[in-house]
Amino acid sequence: MSILLAEARKLPAFVRRDFLVALSYRMSFVSDLVSLVGQILIFYFLGRLVDSSDLPTYGGTEVTYLEFAAVGIAVAVFMQFGLQHVARAVRSEQLMGTLDSLLTTPTTWSTIQIGSAAFELLYIPLRLSLFLFAATIAFGFGFESSGILPAVVLLTMFIPFIWGLGVVAAAIVLTFRRGGGLVGLGAMLLALASGLYFPVDLLPGWLVSFAEVNPVAVVTDGMREALVGGAGWTAITREAAVLAPLSLLSLAVGGACFRLALRRERRLGTLGLY
Repeated sequence: MSILLAEARKLPAFVRRDFLVALSYRMSFVSDLVSLVGQILIFYFLGRLVDSSDLPTYGGTEVTYLEFAAVGIAVAVFMQFGLQHVARAVRSEQLMGTLDSLLTTPTTWSTIQIGSAAFELLYIPLRLSLFLFAATIAFGFGFESSGILPAVVLLTMFIPFIWGLGVVAAAIVLTFRRGGGLVGLGAMLLALASGLYFPVDLLPGWLVSFAEVNPVAVVTDGMREALVGGAGWTAITREAAVLAPLSLLSLAVGGACFRLALRRERRLGTLGLY
């Protein structure tokens, strides 16, 4: 327990460092917000081309295409963050020549991974909340307040799944210096078969069956049931039962892959190469 507490005390230092770095590049905050606004405007105009009868209903409530896509955007943001951040952190340390020295410090790699993402884990939910709040005011989204907490819980359970894939990408980068995009390609295929931006029912029959166990589809559908259908906690019961073991499996596989890659690089003496 004392070791865990000692590692946890290091996390605020990571948050402070990344906050100060982000603050030194103020324009990135502006471009980030402009990007989100641009996304919602694109989907707004796309929604005007979509026949509302093709969209599913949630809890008997009809959904507009913009409401449908807004939840997909939220899930996609977390996917992008989880897949890219850990691998990008490893690659940055490689290029700066500090990876070897970093791993010789008395800080565990798990702490380094979590710490390197801690600031964005705080920033991204805040950014998404402001984005959805502003979009709700501007476009009159019919999100149910009772579904906010269940949706957050479901999204939190999804993070370990995508984080595990990100660690696999980091293991590939550690070994081959490049190639982390292969995991991104797999995640893109999961996203295409998930209904992030279009109804799953429009997919071929075998992909519709796959969507029932696709973690991206599970979390997206559950969040829509909670936020649009107002189903509350009942909306995430089945989804949580499917998502929890898949998230644990993804974390376990990611951790095993990274340990194997790290062991190999240390054995060959190539850890510091980039």
